[in-house]
Amino acid sequence: MFTGLYVKAKLCTENFINDRRGVTAIEYAIIGVAISAIVLVVFSGEENSLESALKGAVSTISGNISKAN
Repeated sequence: MFTGLYVKAKLCTENFINDRRGVTAIEYAIIGVAISAIVLVVFSGEENSLESALKGAVSTISGNISKAN
């Protein structure tokens, strides 16, 4: 009886220790956080950021459309 429980416990712990899916999930989470941080820096509210460039382009385009009417 105890031998059977020992064998089952040993098999369960070996499968748990050799399972690398959790490690892969943590690696993907770290990569996701790094990409999020990069996107946050790119779209930050500084004057020479991508956000201000896009706002300027949209205002220029909308100004040209309203002049054309």
